[in-house]
Amino acid sequence: MYNLPYHKEQNEQIIKQFIEQHPFAFLTGCDSENRPVATQVPVFIEELDGRKILRGHIMKNTDHHKAFLHNENVLAVFTGKHTYVSGTWYSNPHTASTWNYMSVHVKGIIRFLDNKGLEDVLRMTTLHFEDQNKQSTTVFDNLPLEYKQKVMGALVAFEIEVNEIDSVFKLSQERDFKSYHNIIKNLKEQDEDGRVIAAEMEKRAKELFPEN
Repeated sequence: MYNLPYHKEQNEQIIKQFIEQHPFAFLTGCDSENRPVATQVPVFIEELDGRKILRGHIMKNTDHHKAFLHNENVLAVFTGKHTYVSGTWYSNPHTASTWNYMSVHVKGIIRFLDNKGLEDVLRMTTLHFEDQNKQSTTVFDNLPLEYKQKVMGALVAFEIEVNEIDSVFKLSQERDFKSYHNIIKNLKEQDEDGRVIAAEMEKRAKELFPEN
């Protein structure tokens, strides 16, 4: 991860909100032969007894499940919208182009849960994506017992105790006032990703350029 101080998000609440808004994380580790393994799964952050915890579930006996059993060190990467930024939008257009994006990296120790833990995670996950609609036919508690038992036999829940959170919110913070606002103007004319990044940049404009 790029370690440039002006691209770091210092507000812990904003980082937590980002994780909550982008729960489909890239979960990665190494197996017994030091080969990288990865999967993408919805993961949710909680605070328990002053500790930050990520919870989710994966399929049993996959390469990543076996790897995490061997090596409990895990990296979860949460990503948001991202977009190309043309150097022609800068005050000095004879400059390399770049890419603006937002990403949070969470490192921690994974442990696998029992069936009760799996039930809790599946209940939390289904309710979250059904907008807390407890009447939905797809939430965990409303599924047929036989179906739940079959599905649960193939899954395992986990929790990751967080020991480090890092971030890159690369939003042209190092640019001058004119370039910064010209980037916003041009991104507003792009696709949804560009417009989202433009909106994020607008939120930070007054803090970056208080004299303007």
